[in-house]
Amino acid sequence: MSSHDIYDLVIIGGGPGGLTAGIYAMRAALKTALIEMGVPGGQMNNSDSVENWPGDEHIGGSELGMKFHQHAQSYGLEIISQEVAELEPGLEVHTVKLAGGDQLSAHAIILATGGSPRKLDIPGEEEHYGKGVSYCAVCDGFFFRDKTVVVVGGGDTAAEESLYLAKLAKQVYLVHRRDALRAGALLQQRVKAECKIEILWNSVVTEIKANDSGVYAVDLQNTQTAEKKELAADGVFIYIGFEPNNKLVPAGTKMNADGLVVTDEKCETNAPGIYVIGDLREKAYRQIVISASDGATAALAAAHYVETRKSAEACELPEALQTEAS
Repeated sequence: MSSHDIYDLVIIGGGPGGLTAGIYAMRAALKTALIEMGVPGGQMNNSDSVENWPGDEHIGGSELGMKFHQHAQSYGLEIISQEVAELEPGLEVHTVKLAGGDQLSAHAIILATGGSPRKLDIPGEEEHYGKGVSYCAVCDGFFFRDKTVVVVGGGDTAAEESLYLAKLAKQVYLVHRRDALRAGALLQQRVKAECKIEILWNSVVTEIKANDSGVYAVDLQNTQTAEKKELAADGVFIYIGFEPNNKLVPAGTKMNADGLVVTDEKCETNAPGIYVIGDLREKAYRQIVISASDGATAALAAAHYVETRKSAEACELPEALQTEAS
């Protein structure tokens, strides 16, 4: 394989992080390919409205995703619409195997495959996503100012988002299937001290109800007595876990207990030349702007990595030619 057949960088995933990485990589004159089997933009496409992207007070998620895509294409970024079957790390170059049978080799890899919130899988959840059902209070809490919302979960995220929503909503019901929260002790104290939050113990949401105006109620069932009741609510925020799309992460890569990849401040993993960004990376918050920041950081780091490798190879070339000549 000649050096002409090797990419400087291959980006796997076309969400905000992957597309931003593509923009920065092309500006750094890296030979780059981005692989995305779905619609460019990732989970942005599922948001009816984005109101916290700097520079746009209000923009549709799919429109923002298209802007990212067009911006990347304006630099001539090669975008391959295929599924990646496997990422095989190597000492000199890394190999990306596509489901169609083709292979790409690259000095550096950026994994931007993201993840998704764990679903309740109940009637009304998928149908009303973005229309009263949300997995992000920071993204959508503003729409429920002075309204009644339900938060589902009992961990740190559910507690934190309940407290955040309590600043905006009229009433917050925290629904938890057990009789004790899993959140940290300090968070529990804050939740229980907040007058706007009422905890509904030993309860699960079995259905989300909506009409043309949006969500208007949820059905609850007591996990101990099986008693059922309807609870009026304008919105439902679900925090029962997060599932990272980590099937392509090479064996031996450092991950936390939740399957999120641990990186350094440059988004580099413990495997040289392999970077992880966005929702697949271990970090405190998941936002479009943070994923984009990850993409910029990883692309700049990858550019430095590739330049360093090429410089080292160039320095070794004369010695190699001397050996061959002898």
